[in-house]
Amino acid sequence: MNIILGANGHVGSATAKALLKAGQPATVLLHNPEKAASWKAKGANVAIIDVHDTAALRRVFAKGESAFLLNPPAPPSIDTVSAEKKSVASILNALKDSGIKKVVAESTYGAQPGDGIGDLGVLYELEQGLHELAIPATIIRAAYYMSNWDMSLETARKEGVVHTLYPIDFALPMVSPKDIGGFAARFLMEPMEHTDIQYVEGPKTYSPADVAAAFSSALNKPVQAVETKPNEWMQALRSMGFGEISANSMMAMTKITLENRYTKPDTPDRGNITLKEHIDELVKGGE
Repeated sequence: MNIILGANGHVGSATAKALLKAGQPATVLLHNPEKAASWKAKGANVAIIDVHDTAALRRVFAKGESAFLLNPPAPPSIDTVSAEKKSVASILNALKDSGIKKVVAESTYGAQPGDGIGDLGVLYELEQGLHELAIPATIIRAAYYMSNWDMSLETARKEGVVHTLYPIDFALPMVSPKDIGGFAARFLMEPMEHTDIQYVEGPKTYSPADVAAAFSSALNKPVQAVETKPNEWMQALRSMGFGEISANSMMAMTKITLENRYTKPDTPDRGNITLKEHIDELVKGGE
C-alpha cells in the first residue's frame, strides 16, 4: 500500500492518480473530508487526518509499505517557517517504528541549510531528517512549479499583466506538478534499494516573458510581464497577504534564485508538459 500525503494539492493529487492508473493501491491522507467521496470513486482508500496528530499519522503509515511525503504549506499570513517545521517534525516522528520501508519525499531546487530562507531551509531539514531515520528515501528536488503562476490568471485576464519578482527575461527551470506526480509514482514503484536525490524539470527553462506570452495565447489578448523591483518587494508581498516574516523569507528565496546560489543538475529528469500546455489548461478550467 502506498500512503500519499497532500492528496488535495497539485503534486499529491497527481501522484495518487498516477499510482491508481498503474493499478497500484493508494491511501490518500486528507485534512478536509469534502473530497473523500471523489477519491473513493477513483479507487483510493481515504484517511481523514491532521498531519500534526503524530500518533494518528503513525497508525496510517503502519498500514502501508511506501509513502509519498509532501510537507503541507502554511498560509503566508503567518510565520510559515515555524509552522512548516512543526509539520516536518510530526511527519518524521510518525515515520519512526511505523513499518514504512521506503519513502519518496517532495523537496525543491535550492534546498539548503540556513535560517530565514523559507521552504529552502524547511525542506532541507526534511531531507536530513529522513537520512537520520535510515529509511530508504528518494528525494525529489523539483524546479519552480508552473502552478505558482496560477494566481496570475486574474490579473492577466482583467489587466493584461503578469506581475513578477524576477526580471522579465530571467529564465529558470520550471515543471508541471502533473509531471512531478508522474515521477513520484514511478519512484514509489521502483525497488526499495533505488534511492537518490532526483532533480525534476520541465522540457525547458522559461522566463516571466514566456509566462505572459502563454497567457496571451490562451486568453487571446495582449498580456505583458511587469517586474516588481527589489525595493518594492516587501510592499507587494504584504499587499498579497504575506506577513512580515513570510515576506522576508520569500525575498530571501528569490535572491538565492536570482543569484544562482543553488545546485543545478547536469542531467535532470525532464517532464513533457510545457508551460503553454499548463497555462492553456488553467485558462480552460477558469472559464
